[in-house]
Amino acid sequence: MAFPITRLRRLRKNEISRNMIKETRLTRDDLIMPLFVRPGSGVQNPIKSMPGNYQLSVDLLVEKCKALYANGVQSVLLFGIPEHKDEHGLVACHENGIVQQAARALKKAVPELFLIADVCNCEYTTHGHCGTIIDGDVDNDATLITLGKQSVSLVQAGIDMIAPSDMMDGRVGFIRQALDSNKFEHMPIMAYSAKYASAFYGPFRDAAESAPQFGNRATYQMDPANSNEAIREVEQDIIEGADIVMVKPALSYLDIINRVKNEFNMPVCAYNVSGEFSMVKAAAANGWVDEERITMEILTSIKRAGADMIISYHTQDVMGLLK
Repeated sequence: MAFPITRLRRLRKNEISRNMIKETRLTRDDLIMPLFVRPGSGVQNPIKSMPGNYQLSVDLLVEKCKALYANGVQSVLLFGIPEHKDEHGLVACHENGIVQQAARALKKAVPELFLIADVCNCEYTTHGHCGTIIDGDVDNDATLITLGKQSVSLVQAGIDMIAPSDMMDGRVGFIRQALDSNKFEHMPIMAYSAKYASAFYGPFRDAAESAPQFGNRATYQMDPANSNEAIREVEQDIIEGADIVMVKPALSYLDIINRVKNEFNMPVCAYNVSGEFSMVKAAAANGWVDEERITMEILTSIKRAGADMIISYHTQDVMGLLK
């Protein structure tokens, strides 16, 4: 019926009725906190471009995760910064690699915390690219071997889920085979399926010390202009055995999140990346936006677009706002 019989404001009159008709609900279970671990003891290096985030040694990472878990954070995503790097990223495969050390310590101290490990080589290579360089570019198939070894090593250390972020063709299938052949058939894979060559990653590259030393990552990460290609990437990862597919970044790619969810009806993760986080922090520090309100609006929009879970540096800040 037309106005005045239909008045959509009636159900907005008070908070109780607004909550009754709320279509999208953000909960603590939806959020994953990314963390950076590095060698040493008592190390807490501030990440200047990401206020409130630090590179932490394993001992302080354990204390951080205890506090996060007590505050309602159920899951963390671990990135490692090694003491030494090499040409192929093989240091990431070592039994005593930095993330492997962290996983063992966290499983002992906070056993119920769900641990996800980023699987990629950019933090571990001297050149900062995501794989082995041959003839001036990342060689796809040579990189798969390292990714498989890295994945098995991380699972052996206690990681609960593997998250390959390298964007090599066929890497989900290769990792799935490597895990299964080592009797880790139960181990889920969350694939960075539609990962774009984005300018929003800038602060992360400072945090992970992973900026490429030459060229860029456009030969393996996706063109921001492409949507259909994302669907092809996601479909391929599902065929190869991905249990969760991811879209990264989130805010400029809400349409991609929505397409992926609608076309595949798979569990979808969205990565609310460092640049998206830092823009909010910078604007809030200047008094230009209400940080609490804008953060909740952003996270809700990502959930509304179709994400089942969200990796976000805001996670530690919003736990108190969520029931």
